[in-house]
Amino acid sequence: MSAADSTKWFADVIPKLSTLLLRLPCLLHFHYQNTQANGYALRILGPQQPGMVLLSQELIGALLACSFFCLFPVSNRPLKHLPTIINFDHLFASLYDSYSESQENKVRCIVHYFQRISSQMPTGFVSFERKLLSLQSLVSYPNADFWTKSTIPLCPFQVHSSGLIEDQSTGALEIDFANKYLGGGALYRGCVQEEIRFMINPELIAGMLFLPSMAENEAVEIVGAERFSDYTGYASSFRFSGDHVDKRSIDFLGRRKTRIVAIDALCSPRMKQYKLKYLLRETNKAFCGFLDESKYRQYKMLFKLNEAPSASIETSGGSMKEEVQKSDDRGGQFMDPESCIGIATGNWGCGAFGGDPEIKTIIQWLAASQALRPFISYHTLGLEALQSLPQVSQWIILHKWNVGDLWDMLTEYSSQKLRGETKLGFFGWLLPSLPNNALQCFK
Repeated sequence: MSAADSTKWFADVIPKLSTLLLRLPCLLHFHYQNTQANGYALRILGPQQPGMVLLSQELIGALLACSFFCLFPVSNRPLKHLPTIINFDHLFASLYDSYSESQENKVRCIVHYFQRISSQMPTGFVSFERKLLSLQSLVSYPNADFWTKSTIPLCPFQVHSSGLIEDQSTGALEIDFANKYLGGGALYRGCVQEEIRFMINPELIAGMLFLPSMAENEAVEIVGAERFSDYTGYASSFRFSGDHVDKRSIDFLGRRKTRIVAIDALCSPRMKQYKLKYLLRETNKAFCGFLDESKYRQYKMLFKLNEAPSASIETSGGSMKEEVQKSDDRGGQFMDPESCIGIATGNWGCGAFGGDPEIKTIIQWLAASQALRPFISYHTLGLEALQSLPQVSQWIILHKWNVGDLWDMLTEYSSQKLRGETKLGFFGWLLPSLPNNALQCFK
């Protein structure tokens, strides 16, 4: 920080943050007055309790100012399965304990956020929703038989070897490669996909205050978080590169149409990731995150269809089976024509988490298709193991496989992998005719 910036920070920004803190009681009073009736009030969204919290960006600014001044008590947070670190002391202390340039640039993102809101307070809203699959909710936790019997067509699959999830412009649901504790190491030394997202969209940090860790059947969806910073690099090369003006449109609740879903993958799964139990865990985790329960009636009919394949569920345009078949014949997926929110994702559960990128790609495709998403936009970030993904996905689409077909192939391959009957990656096992240099075995 230059001498001029430092002077402005202490003379202008810090006093304004102090004033914002003093307004916190009034902001909370106004918040509860306006959200108690609809169930969106600030509270701990506990485990196995689906629900939503809707916060104004101004209230989030005040809460993050509390984190900045280290005002939140932390002693009881582990007992409630909440992230232990919610204040910014560890983030700032890391600059002195063991300095790294990436840590300094994380701090620069936070400083820039406070400079922005001190200059002009945003007036929108951000929602935080805990989602789950359970026997009590609309969609129960699917078993292997459910996936095998699914006749849902696979959704279109788009492959991007360059570009970032957060830069997509299709309005898709953007995947946060999350830790089970939302935010992961954002407020400490972490600097990979999730932590970077929390730095450039700092309002996401507010969810760490009241969202306990995710169980296997849970996901967290956040809508409306504004982006304030641009950046370059990743991990140790991460750098703040300046201001970002977020131009995404606003929905009827006053939220920016930035939809982010946090789903946590298995960590260092090694060979156990090929066991049926863990294939189910990962597929159902992605399915929970990708599912849009606002499509209540449509989902309910589809799940009945999967449970009773011989049944013919009637819709306004004919039987559900007929509609699915028509969609399959067109090479697309049955969907509400008004719903065009696809999935923007990438190498979830790979990299630092150590998962097989070919398996994780297929798992996300299955989950997106079963959730009736109109497309999946996959960002490989140039990962060598996925260089044959365009050919493989095109081959599968041309053969008009459905979810059940692809699931069966995935489980058969995984069984062979566990028994030591193949050393190939899934793509090479599925399509051995592809050029050898386009098929990379997972190691």
